[in-house]
Amino acid sequence: MILVALAVIALVAFGTEGAIGFGGTVIAACIGAQLIPLDELLPAFVPINLAMSAWLLISGWEAIAWRVLVRTIALPVAIGAAAGLALFHVPAKTVLAAVFGGFVALLAIVQLVRPAAGPLPRVWQRVFLVLGGVAHGLFGTGGPMIVYVTRRELADKRAFRATLAVLWLVLNVALLVNFLALGLYGRHTLETGGVVGLALIPGLWIGQRIHDALDGARFERVVWSLLLVAGLALAIRSALS
Repeated sequence: MILVALAVIALVAFGTEGAIGFGGTVIAACIGAQLIPLDELLPAFVPINLAMSAWLLISGWEAIAWRVLVRTIALPVAIGAAAGLALFHVPAKTVLAAVFGGFVALLAIVQLVRPAAGPLPRVWQRVFLVLGGVAHGLFGTGGPMIVYVTRRELADKRAFRATLAVLWLVLNVALLVNFLALGLYGRHTLETGGVVGLALIPGLWIGQRIHDALDGARFERVVWSLLLVAGLALAIRSALS
């Protein structure tokens, strides 16, 4: 029964990420962790999510905003992710996650109530991107802060999704290497990965249909709403752990 529930969660996760370009790992981590320990779930989920990111990258290749990715996003996120991976076992990890989640939720509420268009000032871009990289290394949850900055930078939904796919691919390779070094791939993890993998193709199909159906305004609301849910879920789960 647990494996069936996990497959359903994975379907929702992949459908969400296929639709808007992020959120899959957040959903898996916040909901799936109620069924399976996070140290087993994330190592099982990340390799399958790599396949998802690769497909989104290939299918949206012509829409990737390489200039924004290379000149604005890559370096601050890389610095933050390296720090996050180094702090992976920090004792105060749950406290950091709760604070981070609350901050993300607050940003999302501001965007939903008083939408701000256009890029953030350069200094704030760098601060938020470094924090997003740290969060991805620490929690493996897709860096909501990276999503916030990228959405403010890229209004086109295809460019937004495809550009994030490149970033998640690189970051998740780093996570995979870290998980391998920590010896987290036992028999149970591989079995869990097999169950998660069954949801990949149906999730991609559902996600693409949703992506095509969303106009710009709806896509915008969905992005900020999911960031709100992601921030609250991360804060609440961390506070209760």
